Amino acid sequence: MSELKRHMGLFQLTMYGVGLTLGAGIYVLIGEAAGFTGNSMWISFGLGAIVAMFAGLSYAELTALFPKAAAEYVFVKNAFKSELIGFIIGWLTAITSVIVGATVALGFGGYFAQFLDIPIIISAILLLGILSFVSFIGIKQSAWMNTIFALVTIAGLGIIIFLGFTVEVSDPIDYFDTPNGMTGIILAFVLIFFAFIGFEDMANVAEEVKKPKKTLPRAIILTVLITAVIYILVSLSSIRILNWEELGQSAAPLADVATKGLGLGGGITLTAIALFATASTVLITLIAGARILYGMAKGGSLPSMLGNIHSKTGTPWIAVIGIFATSVVFVFVGDIVIVANIVVFAVIITFAMINLSVILLRYVKPDEERPFKVPLNIGKFPIMPLVGFIVTVYMALQFELEIILIGLGIIGSGIIFYLFYNKQKKNKA
Repeated sequence: MSELKRHMGLFQLTMYGVGLTLGAGIYVLIGEAAGFTGNSMWISFGLGAIVAMFAGLSYAELTALFPKAAAEYVFVKNAFKSELIGFIIGWLTAITSVIVGATVALGFGGYFAQFLDIPIIISAILLLGILSFVSFIGIKQSAWMNTIFALVTIAGLGIIIFLGFTVEVSDPIDYFDTPNGMTGIILAFVLIFFAFIGFEDMANVAEEVKKPKKTLPRAIILTVLITAVIYILVSLSSIRILNWEELGQSAAPLADVATKGLGLGGGITLTAIALFATASTVLITLIAGARILYGMAKGGSLPSMLGNIHSKTGTPWIAVIGIFATSVVFVFVGDIVIVANIVVFAVIITFAMINLSVILLRYVKPDEERPFKVPLNIGKFPIMPLVGFIVTVYMALQFELEIILIGLGIIGSGIIFYLFYNKQKKNKA
């Protein structure tokens, strides 16, 4: 198999992470969060940022230790010394990439329908096709396209922040007021964690990053910090412009905030920016999903053809086609709220295993060079990954039984595929 080409530096990689993390989640879920928490919504975003930072620091240590594509698969496989456990986490990550891409593409179609009368499903499939072609052309072109998307997305959120902190408020706002108490804050925290998903996919382009052992940890930490600050500022600003009841009932909360602050033109502008935000999310999930398949194929857990690199573009072209085709299938199914919860559940399980992997690898591979180490350690034992693991387990238990069962079903299907595929390999040998 050919090797991927290293094109991405610190700026592009950070924009890659910021572009995905600041994607569709904040534009859709901030209204739902306001309905749970009232004025104290920023606390839920703060809690989400803390959990994301725990996971981000663990990813930073592991990517510096193993700068490989299919990152989660590689981390868990080495930590648990189990091909099966590594495969399940890789499988979970690949499936969630596909589901996120399909779901957000539908979101794009919904926004696009406000400009052109095209069926949402058609717009979604066209977007998946165009961005899959961009992914096929090369990581350098994809990274620059995503950088543009990310900057536009940041500009849109910057408008909200500017409006919020310049508007005159007639009555003082109590930012600790919450209609549902701590229960509402926790429910919103679990829900809005979808908005923090994205930075972990940076690890899956490790083989296309310049000086990955230094660049990856820095970019991951920068991404989590940048997005956390922006989310908290946006949540504070939104409440200053629209009261939490109006925000909670809105189908397009940030567009409504902009309309209230700037008039109809502001709402149209934010709707247009939302198109860039959703497109950015779709592009990076397609890229990451293809790299996961490529890395797992290189590791022997998936058919070797998925590891083929195109001679001209230097991209895993068969994996790109596979992710595109599977995403199109998911466009035709699923309630968007249920699907978002399935994704968050799967990501939380993955984060729990990543935090555990940091702890195990300190003992399984104690002598390996670690260009970056998670801070706060007692001897070899890292404290922060333990806290991160406990919090993610708590979060997983907050979901409805239906979501947990679907998540376990995805894991079960992965185990069946693994056993079947390995049996086929043995029969051919």
